[in-house]
Amino acid sequence: MAATAHTTSMSLTQNAQSGFVGGLVAKVKAYAIYRKSLNELRALSNRELADLGLSRSMIKRVALEAAYDNI
Repeated sequence: MAATAHTTSMSLTQNAQSGFVGGLVAKVKAYAIYRKSLNELRALSNRELADLGLSRSMIKRVALEAAYDNI
């Protein structure tokens, strides 16, 4: 019985750690998407942004939506 309780306790700890690490990895990936989107949009000219229906003031919001709407 003691071995079973220890094993269950260990698996709960491992699940908590994997959940923490998984969440951290997801946040790092989302931030990478945000930075990539931000850099790509900032590299466009005003004319190219206008063709996409965007203005310079919208770049940050669009990049945030691209990265964090799926989380």
